[in-house]
Amino acid sequence: MKKIKCIIKRPDEEYGHMTNISDSLKNLQKTVDGPIEITNTAVKGVVIICNEEGKIRRLPKNFLKGIAFPDMIVGTVIVCGVDGEELTDIPISFRQWKTMLEAWGN
Repeated sequence: MKKIKCIIKRPDEEYGHMTNISDSLKNLQKTVDGPIEITNTAVKGVVIICNEEGKIRRLPKNFLKGIAFPDMIVGTVIVCGVDGEELTDIPISFRQWKTMLEAWGN
């Protein structure tokens, strides 16, 4: 178990916020309020961790289906890096993240 630098974005936030969190399964589940699902983004090495049951539970929309995401993403999400099977620090700056969200229309 280690700490990783990531962005946490709630549905009511425009961009979210940068923070460090523990990469333990228990902590990731607590952050997204349920079982996790890892989704790739349009940026290589960047993933979104969301609640696997979010749509069933009718959690609020966070990201719309479109350029960056093959399906709508709901609930609080964790945006971080990935190297193979390991979660890592997010490889982009918060400024780059904001630029990408604006380009994606989210």
